[in-house]
Formats: sequence, C-alpha cells, structure tokens
Amino acid sequence: MSDTPTPRDENPKGPAEIIFFKLPMAIIGTLILIGITINFSNVVSRHIFQTAIFWAEEILIFIVVWSVFIGAVAVAYRGAHLKMDLVSARIGQPWRTIINGLTITALILCGIFAILQSIEVLQLLGKNGQLSVTAEVPMVIPHSAILIGFVLIVLAVIVRWRAYLRGDFE
Repeated sequence: MSDTPTPRDENPKGPAEIIFFKLPMAIIGTLILIGITINFSNVVSRHIFQTAIFWAEEILIFIVVWSVFIGAVAVAYRGAHLKMDLVSARIGQPWRTIINGLTITALILCGIFAILQSIEVLQLLGKNGQLSVTAEVPMVIPHSAILIGFVLIVLAVIVRWRAYLRGDFE
C-alpha cells in the first residue's frame, strides 16, 4: 500500500470546479447578501418611516428562486443531492454501474426536457412582455433561472459522468 493518493475525480480542480461549484457559491452568497439588505431595509422602513418597500417581498422571492437553481448546479456537480440508495448500495458490480448509468441517463433526459419546456415558457413570456405584479420585473428574468439552472446541471453531470457512474463522491 502506498501513501500516494489514487487518481480520482472526487474533487477535480480547474475550470470545471470554478464554473460548476465556486462561481455558483459566490453567486448564491451575493444573492443572499442582497436579500438580507433588502429585507433589513424593508424592516427599517416599516418601523421607522411607517412605510414598506412595496416590491421587497416579490424581489426576495425571485432571489430565492435564483439561489435554488444556481445552488442545484453545485449540488449536482458534487453529487451531493439526496439519493434513494437503500437497494443500490447493497448490490454488487456490474449491476451498480448499470443502475448508476440509468440514473445518469434519466437525469440528463429529464434535464433536457426541463430545458426545452423552459425555452417555450421564456419565449411565451418574452412575446407577451409579461411583468411581475408589484416590482414590474420582466418575468423572463425570474423564469430564466430554471433554464440556466438546468443547462448547468446537465453540463455538470456530463462533466462528472465517471464519478456518477462509479457512485464515487466524497
């Protein structure tokens, strides 16, 4: 047995790590800070000036939506999502690899389906020029979180397909 670590892609370095993990985490952190600022400003405005920031709640919801879909990219890249592996953890090779391969395929196909549906919704919203009720934000902006999130999730799974196939995450 040697002290040298075996080459695995559990925690790959380089551009993929930046694109699919570090950048999403930085974006989420920024969105959370913006949300905290908006929420704090709204509380101060309500209690000191007796008036609410009328668009705050709606924008906070949009921030949460974006945070969830961007966070899902990092989760998919690290293979940290919830898994129902009661059976698959107890089966041997080659069945485990086959099941993991089917899982990857299903994840990618479902992701592509969500991408195609998101494109249709975004085209419809853009054509109609629909705005949010209170803040009058073009609804294309919050809904594009779904498209961008699923595109990046599918790409993250494709980039880490070997780790998904082996079920080999930290």
